[in-house]
Amino acid sequence: MTPTFPGRWAGAGAMILGPVLLLVGTLLRWPFHYFFPQQLLALAEQPARMTAAHTLVLAGTVLLAPAVIALAHRIGRTRPVLATWGAALVLVGLFERTFHAGIDQAAHGVVRRQGAAFATDLVSQSYQDVHLFSFLSFTILSGWLVLAFGAYRGGVLGLPGAAALAATCLLPLGVLKGTEITSVIAVASLCAAFVPLGIRQALDGPDRPASRSCSPSPPCRPWAPWPT
Repeated sequence: MTPTFPGRWAGAGAMILGPVLLLVGTLLRWPFHYFFPQQLLALAEQPARMTAAHTLVLAGTVLLAPAVIALAHRIGRTRPVLATWGAALVLVGLFERTFHAGIDQAAHGVVRRQGAAFATDLVSQSYQDVHLFSFLSFTILSGWLVLAFGAYRGGVLGLPGAAALAATCLLPLGVLKGTEITSVIAVASLCAAFVPLGIRQALDGPDRPASRSCSPSPPCRPWAPWPT
């Protein structure tokens, strides 16, 4: 079998680390109100904690991309259509969350240089600006539902695991969003779905590239960039 991205180890590592990093970052923001004025004020008062939270959430979000692709490969063995649509929707949603994280990072820079009040006023003036992802926000919610249904129908996850994966759609979306109770439920459910699956993938066995077969005549020769 020809190896496919992300492979056994990268896929397993992403399934385990992505949700865990996301959970730690989400819990670090727990004491502060989830709306952007309080998030910016928290950054001014506790910059190290909020920077760590933002970095962990961003790292976890990025790692979810190879994790989702690895899961889609498993689903695609029996349910290719559900695997394709589920992964495509989730990946677009992850791109949107990464886009939001970039705006968050820019706002954090304004807080450090101009103060929380100035940053809050600036963000409030542009909070409703329309951009490409304004029309694709539905993917953040619907993608996890489709992927979870595909994982259940494909036999990759049982009903409890699929329900946990589907619960990821509860994670709030938008710019400079903090942590709500639904955030913790969503990310903890993601851990419950992905971490055991990642461990299982790591124990499944090594990825081996397809061996090149050679016929007895003519004999195989080493590859060369030009005829010899």
